[in-house]
Amino acid sequence: MDIRRAINVEDLRRAARSRAPRVIFDYLDGGADAEVTLAENTRAFNHVTFRPRGAVAFPSYDLRTTVLGHELSFPAMLAPIGYSGVMFPDGEAAAARAASKAGLGYILSTVSCCKLEDVRAAALAYSSMSPSWFQLYLVGGRAATEATIDRAQRAGYSALVITVDSPIAGNRERDLRNGIKQLLGASTFAKIPYLPDLLSHPRWLSSYLAAGGLPQLQNVIIPGSGPMPLMDVVSALSRAAIQWNDLDWIRRIWRGPIVVKGIMIGDDAKRAIDTGATAVIVSNHGGRQLDTVSATLHALPEVVAAADGQIEVLMDGGIRRGADIIKAVCLGARAVLIGRAYAYGLAAGGEAGVTRAIDILLADCDRTLRLLGCPAVSALDCSYVETRSPAFMQNQQS
Repeated sequence: MDIRRAINVEDLRRAARSRAPRVIFDYLDGGADAEVTLAENTRAFNHVTFRPRGAVAFPSYDLRTTVLGHELSFPAMLAPIGYSGVMFPDGEAAAARAASKAGLGYILSTVSCCKLEDVRAAALAYSSMSPSWFQLYLVGGRAATEATIDRAQRAGYSALVITVDSPIAGNRERDLRNGIKQLLGASTFAKIPYLPDLLSHPRWLSSYLAAGGLPQLQNVIIPGSGPMPLMDVVSALSRAAIQWNDLDWIRRIWRGPIVVKGIMIGDDAKRAIDTGATAVIVSNHGGRQLDTVSATLHALPEVVAAADGQIEVLMDGGIRRGADIIKAVCLGARAVLIGRAYAYGLAAGGEAGVTRAIDILLADCDRTLRLLGCPAVSALDCSYVETRSPAFMQNQQS
């Protein structure tokens, strides 16, 4: 499918499935275990209905918002997605350029294939005001982490995002079936059963090989060893679980705002405030970690209530339409992080695919705001929506 003709995110998903090998597409598309939470993240938005104002019109409609002092063209940022460079050559830089062109921010994952300096340079391609944040895992040990933080500060990243929901990688059954471990491993013999999938996608394979094949993690430099191999990440995560007291150490070496990602309950939001966080992200890792946890939209009201205006609250998970973004803002999110919605575009067509995904969501947001009879994102509140599911009722009462 020509991505320029995509009219919604599902069209981009189909295009990504066509271009990418199954092992790559399923890594992007899948979740943990039975994928209950993966499905609930999107289904939760169906439990929220709009309450539009009739017979109103305004001379203009303002989609802009600010997050940590940075103006965004509409209330969204591009979420950190690991291995983006395997989905499309220089994938992280391509996504950062698309975000900058659209007036959005980009968050770079530790588990990325491009150097963080190159991604920041890409983000500055269209605007010197485009915000870049760096998402941090403690893989590689403290010395490697401190070196990465120092690089991020010198490169101009304005916030550090600490992910707290990944003491171990989730059980992603699609990846196991598709042999992702074997394909990343050193044994040629173990790869053989899974090679037909790659060979049946020559366009992806040729671009992958032209880019140098299996990349290393350019932002995790092990002292005395160099960049961490991609295949080492899963075992490294289990040795690098974040604890709350780690934030004290990180704050001593990071001079900017700290954002805590992976918050699902009010008590953890309060704990993040106590440790000096500037913002939190309501996130269940896109349903890729612990399955059968609450949808993030269901968890949002409890976290917003616990934050009590002291810090900014963002959320991710299940965003597929601009109406989803507007609903999240109505329920208290400052902005959302879009993940799969742009990653489908990236896998399908690189920077042009990400740009198409952003354009689709922007148009959706504008149309939704107009149909709601609301003049600006800043005027949205809970009076524009109605929530009826038991999960919402419970979290709004807590």
